[in-house]
Order: sequence, then C-alpha cells, then structure tokens
Amino acid sequence: MKFSEMTYTRPDMTAITQQFQALLRDFEAASNAQQQIDIFAKINDLRFQFMSMESLASIRHSIDTRDEFYKAEQDFFDEVSPDMQALETKLREMIVKSPFRSELEQTYGSQVFRLADVYSRSFSDAIVEEMKQNNRLVTEYNALVASAKIPFRGEVLTLSQLGKYVNDPDRTVRKEANEARYAFFAEHEQEFDDLYDRMVKLRTSMAKKLGYENYVQMGYDRMGRTDYGQAEAAVFRKQVEEYIVPLSEELRSRQRTRIGLDKMHYYDLGFHFTSGNPAPKGDPEWIMANGVKMYEELSPETHTFFSFMSDNELLDLLSRDGKRVGGYCTVIPNHKSPFIFANFNGTAHDVTVLTHEAGHAFQVYESRNQPVPEYLFPTSEAAEIHSMSMEFFTWDWMHLFFKEDTEKFKFYHMSTSVMTIPYLVTVDEFQHFVYEHPEATPAERKAAWRDIERKYLPSRNYEENDYLERGGFWHQQLHIFNYPFYYIDYALAQICALEFWKRMNEDRQAAWSDYLHLCQLGGSRSFVELVKAANLISPFEDGCVKSIIGDIRAWLDSVDDQAL
Repeated sequence: MKFSEMTYTRPDMTAITQQFQALLRDFEAASNAQQQIDIFAKINDLRFQFMSMESLASIRHSIDTRDEFYKAEQDFFDEVSPDMQALETKLREMIVKSPFRSELEQTYGSQVFRLADVYSRSFSDAIVEEMKQNNRLVTEYNALVASAKIPFRGEVLTLSQLGKYVNDPDRTVRKEANEARYAFFAEHEQEFDDLYDRMVKLRTSMAKKLGYENYVQMGYDRMGRTDYGQAEAAVFRKQVEEYIVPLSEELRSRQRTRIGLDKMHYYDLGFHFTSGNPAPKGDPEWIMANGVKMYEELSPETHTFFSFMSDNELLDLLSRDGKRVGGYCTVIPNHKSPFIFANFNGTAHDVTVLTHEAGHAFQVYESRNQPVPEYLFPTSEAAEIHSMSMEFFTWDWMHLFFKEDTEKFKFYHMSTSVMTIPYLVTVDEFQHFVYEHPEATPAERKAAWRDIERKYLPSRNYEENDYLERGGFWHQQLHIFNYPFYYIDYALAQICALEFWKRMNEDRQAAWSDYLHLCQLGGSRSFVELVKAANLISPFEDGCVKSIIGDIRAWLDSVDDQAL
C-alpha cells in the first residue's frame, strides 16, 4: 500500500487497555505453554497496531510540523505512550516469570526475555507522569530547532537549507553561514540550557524513584544493553583515544594543508577540498533514479527492497519549510513497511543519508516477519551496523552520483568516518558526566563539554566564537536531548562497518552474505551475539580497533588527496 493511502486512526486507549489487560489475565491463567504462545501472539498484534498508528502520526508530523492535526496526534502519543509502556511492562514481568519460559524462549528466542528484564527494571507506574513530562520536553526541543528561520544573504533559511553554505569553498561564505547558524543557537542559549536542565533533573528523579544511583545505568537499561555496560564502553573509548584520535588528527593536518590554511577554525572543519567538497551531480530526482539503479545492481534482495520502497512512497527526502530536521528510518508494522525520512540539501550528505537510512530500511524489510516488536529493529548500536555498512557496500556505485569526483567522495567518506568517531565518544563521555553530576549548572556542563572536546578533538579551534568556546556546540545534537546515551552506538557500529569494509576488500561475496544474514536476524539477538553472527570482532575486545586501523591508514595513504 502506498504511504498516502495508509489510514490513520487515533487508537482508543480505553479499548486497548481493556483488551490488553484481558489478554494478560488469560496469559497468567494459561495452563500450558501453547496457550501462552497463542495469547502472546495476540498481544503482539495489539502492540503492532498501536505502533503502526504511532509511526504514521510521527512521520506525518515530521513531514510538516505545522500541520495542526498531526501535531495534536503527536501530543496525544506523547501523553499515552507511557500508558502503553506500563501495559508492556506488566507483560514483560509476566513472561520472565512464566512457568513455561523455556518453551516460550524456544519459540521466540532469549533476547526478548533479556530485554524484558532490563526494560522492566527501568520502568514503573510510579514514573509515568515524569515520562509524559519528558516527552513534552522532547517535543519542545524539536519544535525550537525546527522554528529556526535564519536570515542569510537575502534569504530566510531553515537549518537544513543553510547546510549547503556552511561548507562553501568561499571561506567568507562558510564563515558567514556558520556564524548565522550558531547565532541562532546563541540567541536561544538559555532556552536550550533550561530545557536540558529540566530533562536532566527529571530523568535523575525517575532513576532515583526506581532505585538507581543515578540515570546512567537506567539509561543503559532503557537502551536495551543486555550484554555490556559502562566498563566496556569506557574500554572502547580508550581504544578510540589510543588508535583513532591520532589518525584523526593526522587527517585534520592533511586537510589543513590541502585547503591551504595555516590554521583551521571551526568553520573550516567541514571544508575538505579547495575545489569544493564532493557533491552529487544532479537534483534529488536524479539522485533517486540513480539510487534505483544502484540497488537494482547491488543484489537481488536490494533490488526487491528498493522497488518496494519507491513504488509505495516510502521515502520523503526533500527539505521544506516546517519539516523536522535530520533523517531517520522507522517502520509501520501493520504494512510491513520501512519509511525513510531525510532532508536533502545539495551536499554529499544527500547520498550518504540515502545509503545510511536505506541500510536501516533494508534490515527492517529483511526482518519484517519477526514475531515480536522488539525484533523489528535490534538495539541501536547493532542497528547502526546495517546503515553504516551499507554506506560502504554501495561504494562501487558512487560513480553514478559523483562521476569525476568519485575518488574524492570515497576519500571524503572514509576520512570523515574516521574523524567522526572521536566526536561520537565525546558525546558519550559528556553524557556520563552530565548524569553522574546532575547538580551541575549549565555553565559547568558546557565547561565539561569543552574539556572532553579537547581530549578527543584537540585541533578544534573556536577562538572566533565565544558561544562555542564556552562549550555550546552540543546544543545542536538532538540525541543528547531526545535519546540519552544513544550516541556511542554510532561509534561501535562504525567500527563494525569498517570491519565489513576490510572484509569486502578481501572477499566481497562472503562479506555480503554475512551482512544479509545480520539483517535477517533483526533484533532477535543481543549486540555482541549479532556481531559474532556476522563474523565480526566485538569492539569491546582488546585489539579490535587495532586490527582494522592499519588497513584504513594504508588505504588513506594510497590516495593523493592533495590532487583532489
């Protein structure tokens, strides 16, 4: 069914609650495993129906945040999703205590039970009101960012529309565009600080109510991290500091030389070539047409998948007034349909966001028949393996988009993939500071951000911008506000994607076969189990990063980037 034909109906929460509770009573009273399996399937159908309506409302609200109908529906889900979560928590409490748990695990696998353990631990009816407040604050943050109307050279632009100017070859233009961007954030600095302060205090209050020392472990539990914790994350950050930061700094030095500067400022960081950053050679419709060709040729599975997406209007890619910033992939379970949302702006990011979100969507498509909502996507660090690896699996088709600039794009893609990892762990370490010190003032938070930046991103130079020098850069990072602790996931996944890149250079067919298998597993296993199933080395294993850094460095050194 085409997206425009998908019917949205606001869920009747009274009816859903009554049905859900009746099924829970039946589940608890069941006298054998098969009865519980049948009832569990009915409960999951009810959950899929609610998720489908929630997805439709969220997508349509994202497409036009000014649409009053879907704004109201988004507000509705902000209010009722904690109530749904309360019902799901009761379900999880029942399945983990079921006398037929071993039979249920044989049918559904162990992961849904491990997730039930951590999700149950991190939720209680006692925090439903705080969760509703949190949802309202998240919506408030998204609306504040989406409200940006930035005067620039005679135009009034959204943050997404400004994107193509912030890395302009003309240094004056990119400086002006960056100053305009951060002038918006600086103008609303107190609003961002106040919003985040309320979020931190609210989340800390929830954690303490549930018996946690602070929000950190609660955040890990809510992310569904069943087989690693804070210690493993710290070990990984240490590997990044030891192996990735030095290579990243070398690449920054090469970049500075390449663009002919004695000293790089914050507005130069995104500018990589004097001839301009690689950009697609056509408009969005042309990019889409080449995307169809690329996925047709990549594999029979991607051909089927992308035809389905294109034929059913499951991609919304163009930047427009009132459209939410960013990009994402979600799923509409009742239609077994992924949906890709993006904001094209005429930069190379248009191609990478297409391949990235298509990686997510391909995984959802391949695992669309998984029997429980928890398995449609894996936990987020595993989910990002699909997206980031797809960026590399599509390298052989980049000539379709970049033509004579293909080598430039590949060097840009690889070097920025490496240089982004230190930023990702900066965000992670910052969030540990924030929630370990919830009493910190906004000024202290920004000072901590700046200190952590200097550790992982030592060449960042904000001396021309007081707002950034004081540590305001993170205000634009929606994950910090909306999805606590969801950011190291990208770094873990990037390492796994780079492992796939190394393997595809050695045996492409074997690498693709393992990638396809990984996608088909969906979320039916934990992160470390999925990594193992894909024949990759876990990022938490000592030596993982070291095992790929030599190949990456050798490839980067083989490119004469000064000539690009």
